[in-house]
Amino acid sequence: MENYLTPNFAFAPVIPESAQGSRVWDTEGREYIDLAGGIAVNALGHCHPVLQAALNQQAAKLWHISNLYTTQAAQDLAQKLVENTFADKVFFCNSGAEANEAAFKLARKYAFDHFGAEKNEIIACVNGFHGRTLFTVSVGGQPKYQEGFAPLPAGITHIPFNDVAALEAAISDKTCAVVIEPVQGESGVLPADIEFLQAARRVCDENQALLVLDEVQTGMGRTGKLFAYEHYGVLPDIVSSAKALGAGFPIGAMLTSDKVAPSLSLGSHGSTFGGNPLAAAVGSAAFDIINDAQTLAHVNAQGARLQDALRQIGEEFGLFEQVRGLGLLIGAVLSEAYAQRAGEFVKVALQHGLMILNAGSNVVRFAPSLLLSDEDLQDAVAALRQTAQAFVQADK
Repeated sequence: MENYLTPNFAFAPVIPESAQGSRVWDTEGREYIDLAGGIAVNALGHCHPVLQAALNQQAAKLWHISNLYTTQAAQDLAQKLVENTFADKVFFCNSGAEANEAAFKLARKYAFDHFGAEKNEIIACVNGFHGRTLFTVSVGGQPKYQEGFAPLPAGITHIPFNDVAALEAAISDKTCAVVIEPVQGESGVLPADIEFLQAARRVCDENQALLVLDEVQTGMGRTGKLFAYEHYGVLPDIVSSAKALGAGFPIGAMLTSDKVAPSLSLGSHGSTFGGNPLAAAVGSAAFDIINDAQTLAHVNAQGARLQDALRQIGEEFGLFEQVRGLGLLIGAVLSEAYAQRAGEFVKVALQHGLMILNAGSNVVRFAPSLLLSDEDLQDAVAALRQTAQAFVQADK
């Protein structure tokens, strides 16, 4: 098949054509079990009938009207987010990068409004990932994503993840925000320590800085809570959300408090497509399913079962040295014998009918549907065992 797209993506050697639940079929009719979830996006699997109905109903009424107007669909989803989180106000956009861009701009604008232009420094974490805009890739602490795009925005300091002492040393009265992923997803599925997030809240308060949590990957039920900050006993000032928020339909959101929101004053920021009726209607329907006690309990139960299965496979084949994560965001760290070969393992898995991810070069990542069934989990574990066996035997 001829590729007409720019060369910044390395596509897998299959072309998905249709899907239902956690099953995907390619153009050759081969079936796959999806434990990747569109990189933690397809929170309710593929083609969920409730989401289809919401999309079709809205599509017959109104697609786009611009942000010169609000719509009932956007207000309904915003209300659900506000009533179930710390937040008082919501800004809608189209992606995680845009949500983080808005969050970082708001943090600087709030500091400018209340303390002056010199309070502009952002503290973020090494190996963080916050998107691919120039600002978000600069806040993200991974030089490989910054190479070739200099000069980068200034005023950003990176500290080691989970290092309280480094955070305390870095923060000052010039700091406007501390930015943290509750679970570092793209770089290895590494959960934050409770002490680290609680220290971040404390030092932000002491220095009149804002605590910004990037929940693009961890939000909307992925960790077994609606948002991951609920695991930590802290309340942020700003949270970014996307991925599972639309369960496959592009939408992003920045959530914040009435204390901070006024700095996003009239005309200070915007998004042409943000909060469009189609995305908001799908997001609202998805919210109702995700923010349900049974769904969240299911996430925790299936996540525990998948982690147990991965540990057993790891021990059986000497493949994984650690399995970690929260809910259905799970990372399996390769053992020393197979270090830095996560990408290879993902390719072998695809050959055995399994869609999974890597998180960096040394961690195999799993982010399946929050509704993953027992049957699909059982079949996926069997495929994982076959994958492990083939991967290990190829070295002998």
